Amino acid sequence: MLTDLLRRQQYRVRTASDGSAGYQNALANPPDLILLDVRMPTLDGFAACRLLKANPVTRAIPVIFLSALGDPDDRVAGLVLGGVDFVTKPYAPAEVFARVRIHLDLARQQRGAAAVAAGAPAAMPHHHPDDVIAAAAMRLIGENLALPLSLADIARAIGTYEKRLSQAFRHHTGMTVFAYLSEERIARGRQLLSDTDMSVQQIAEQTGFRSAANFATAFRERVDMTPTAYRHALRTEASALSADQLAHP
Repeated sequence: MLTDLLRRQQYRVRTASDGSAGYQNALANPPDLILLDVRMPTLDGFAACRLLKANPVTRAIPVIFLSALGDPDDRVAGLVLGGVDFVTKPYAPAEVFARVRIHLDLARQQRGAAAVAAGAPAAMPHHHPDDVIAAAAMRLIGENLALPLSLADIARAIGTYEKRLSQAFRHHTGMTVFAYLSEERIARGRQLLSDTDMSVQQIAEQTGFRSAANFATAFRERVDMTPTAYRHALRTEASALSADQLAHP
């Protein structure tokens, strides 16, 4: 019904039966805008959006989610993944038309501004499927460090299977998924120790460790000092630098 309504508004519309087919369709012939359902077979809308936003060919295409999921958390999830809008069903056709028109106009303006800034039309970027899978997985990991992620969880969330994800990750990063996850958790821990006054227990919870002791052990193995000592060293260095600047204006 929506396809027919959009065509009556003089839009050229292509359809796909599931997220996987839609993603491949968008790669083969990138559209100006994508209307994406959330609940679909094979590859759901959230997983399809992760792949679209991880691929340089499709990253800039605006994605509007259409879904019967009315929970605010689902709407926020769609926007966090890179969707520009989220329309809940049942919807009024006039509302969909207005949102489509607005986001097409915005995308057109952005492309024009980018072309002017570059001085010439940008070449279509190249991509490798393994790089797209790895990039989508890396973003997912970065956004969910506090969760107990498994390889199956990550693979399912980006619409692939565990062996393919492992191979793609090694090809793209030269390391395993869990080695990367461990590095990211320690890096986030270092950042939180530096930039916040959160306790070690709170940081452990934010970075996916079962306890402050587990975080401290992993941190010490990677950084060669405890989290408390690391924070103390940073603050001592900052105080010394500040004193030196006062002494030498």
